[in-house]
Formats: sequence, C-alpha cells, structure tokens
Amino acid sequence: MKLNQPHHIAPDDADARRAAPVRVCYPIDTLPAVDLTAPRSARTNATKVAEVLVPPRDARCIDVPAGHFLRISSVEGCQVGDLNLWKTDNLAERFFSGKTRALYGTHVSTGDQLFSCLPYLRSLATITDDSLDWYGYDNDGGSVHDVIGTRCDPYTGRLLSGGDYHYCCHSNLTRAVADHFDLPLDQAELHVHDVLNVFMLTGFTRDTQQYFMKASPVRPGDYLEMQANTDITAGLSSCPGGNCGDEHSSDTASCYPLLMEVFAPKDAYLQTIQPAQPTAYDRSHGR
Repeated sequence: MKLNQPHHIAPDDADARRAAPVRVCYPIDTLPAVDLTAPRSARTNATKVAEVLVPPRDARCIDVPAGHFLRISSVEGCQVGDLNLWKTDNLAERFFSGKTRALYGTHVSTGDQLFSCLPYLRSLATITDDSLDWYGYDNDGGSVHDVIGTRCDPYTGRLLSGGDYHYCCHSNLTRAVADHFDLPLDQAELHVHDVLNVFMLTGFTRDTQQYFMKASPVRPGDYLEMQANTDITAGLSSCPGGNCGDEHSSDTASCYPLLMEVFAPKDAYLQTIQPAQPTAYDRSHGR
C-alpha cells in the first residue's frame, strides 16, 4: 500500500506529473471481432453430454471439447467458485488471468475471451452468456466474475493466521487435478493457477486500493456459460467462503454445490469449428 505520510516531499511539478493522460495499455481494437450469432444459434439445439456436481468446499474437473459449451450454475444457494482451465492434452498451457485482465479489465462477461499463458497465448474459451451481466459495477466499484484474485490457499492462510486449512480453493483444485489426471498431489499442485472467480463480487477499496469482496448477487438458477475454442479441461472449486460476504477459507460460512454441464452442438456445426491456434510468434526473442 502507498504511504499515508510519504517519506519524501512532493516536487514543485507534482500536480503536472499526476495530470499525465491515461493510456489503455492493450487496446483490443485489433483483436478479431467476437461474433456470437452462430454460437448462440448452435447452443439452442445443443445436447447435454456431461455434468459434474461440485460439492461444497471441494473441486472437480470436466473435459470440454472444442466447440462445446460449458455452463457453470448456482443450484442450491449463493455460492462462488474458482475456475481453472487447461489445454486437455498439455497441462503446461493454462488460463492466463493476468493477460486476460490486461486485455478486458478486472471483471469479464459476455464476449470476452479467456487466454492461455505464454508461450501459447491462444483463446481457450469465449464467454457466450452471463445471467449476472445486469450487475455492472456498483457504487463501491465492485463487480462479478473477477480476474483479480489468486484463489484462497493454505500458504497465505498460514502466513496470516498461523494455522492450516486444507479445503481452500488451491487445495481443492490440487486434489481435483490429481484425481482427474491421475497425478500425485505434489505434481498436481504445480498445475493449479490463478483463477477466474466465477460469481464472486470484488473490487478495490477507494482509499487503499486493497482487494475487497462483498456478498455475491448470485442466486440459484444463475449461470456463466462459455464455448471452448480448443479442447480444454475445466477445474472448479466451490469456495469455502460461500458467497464471500464475510470470510473465506473457513468452515463457518454457508456453502453450496456448483454444477458444471457440458453441451454438444449438432455435428454439422461442430464440423465448422476451427480450433484456436497458439500465437504465431516464432520465439526467437531477438536472437
């Protein structure tokens, strides 16, 4: 955090320096336009081919082939979830929340793409529907579906409280990856990464710019849906903070399951799908 009482006196031209114009770091005008007409049409006739119910304070994984749709739904109560995405045949390629945030902002919604890490930087999925898109940004600057937070984890828990808690989202996802990909825990943990906080209501405080959370507006029946742009595996943790209105990483919050469903469009549509390709950069890095 910045100091309330700086150690150094501001220079005479401090106001002029602070008045420098704002520039968006990564203008997205040159990204290919996202046209949801065909996906939305295909979704109306899609058939559910798989589902997984994620228990409270636990996590599960599900495979989503290219062109298929993944729907994450609240089914019993106000609950947030931490989402990881991987390229199914290469766990080293995974969701890059930082670059997605740099491109689209702190919170994502319909039409935004979820990009993978370097050196791949491809669109793993495109958000095609969001039942909470009405929320926008509130008076505190908060919104839903953030790509700010890193996931609750036992290491930060120990750092701040001195105790151990094993059912935070990092540990939940570690167990889910181990089970889904048949890996030992120590190897599975290395593939868990910064998340898309589905349904979570977050922002930054006005005074200290600290990451905050509020009770999520999600209710049973709300959902976030995306289309896989290549073969992906989704891992979702039902956060031990419940709606994250009070705390997370504990057994005191009311927690509920989340539902992941996969829908397959008609074959005729799937035959038109061209899976997203990794970046064309040659990786020569100036040599």
